[in-house]
Amino acid sequence: MRNTVAVGAFLAILPVPISGQNFDSIQVSTTPVAGQIYMLQGSGGNIGLSIGDDGTLMVDDQFAPLTQKIQNAVAALTRNPVDFVINTHWHYDHSDGNTNFGRAGAVIVAHENARTRMTRTDTVSLNNRVQEAYGPDGLPKITFYQSMRFHYNGNVIDVIHLRNAHTDGDAAVYFRDTNVLHTGDTFTRSALPFIDTPNGGTLDGMIEAAWTMAGLINDQTRIIPGHGALSTRADLLAHHDKLVVLRDRLREHAARNHTIEQVLAANPAQGYAEMNAGTERWVRAAYAEYR
Repeated sequence: MRNTVAVGAFLAILPVPISGQNFDSIQVSTTPVAGQIYMLQGSGGNIGLSIGDDGTLMVDDQFAPLTQKIQNAVAALTRNPVDFVINTHWHYDHSDGNTNFGRAGAVIVAHENARTRMTRTDTVSLNNRVQEAYGPDGLPKITFYQSMRFHYNGNVIDVIHLRNAHTDGDAAVYFRDTNVLHTGDTFTRSALPFIDTPNGGTLDGMIEAAWTMAGLINDQTRIIPGHGALSTRADLLAHHDKLVVLRDRLREHAARNHTIEQVLAANPAQGYAEMNAGTERWVRAAYAEYR
């Protein structure tokens, strides 16, 4: 998704409910990133894949109906099945395949807050899509609060909690030795990022997350965003700077005690997104953070 796309990218961050999507037509593509790390794309969040002598580690697993296609894409690269799945957060377009991969023997890893949300029926606020609780096979078996580290396939792999950003249970995954970062939905190539406010997301947290991740990496780092094309640190910093401008505009309105109608009339997303239904929804949710 490119920044020139406005509401279309914003609304497409989470696909339509499973019942309305034809997964038969979806093809899973494989893009080499660096070393033995790949990006898989089908429908839903981008998948990160590490293969090597230790086994196979995957970041996110998209929709359950795509599991076989994802497994086929993995099998084209390695004989080893998926040993670990790290969920960057709990939203269904990144974790719906958990049950299938869990039943196949993968150990699922996520932030404790993400696991908590997976244990109950919850609602993704962008489209009010109800996400049912996962059974034992689909739940993370290993969780963390601040960070954890894998030593796997010749990489030091840091899994880092980014607090109250896209949700309250976000994780970035940094393959230090190969210099690849998977950001989950704390960074996407959309015009306006989806912030799941009812589930702990905040604009302040998104800004902090971008700054934190930029401080971990360097200009040679390859970034797998939650959605969209492979990216660079410059892309991440541009995303950060955009969010800072948007926040400053909203804070200015809040300092003047403007109503939401006055804010919408001023179009605080100008320069980044056209004012339409999707942008209006984003502004309403973001402005509430500063009122």
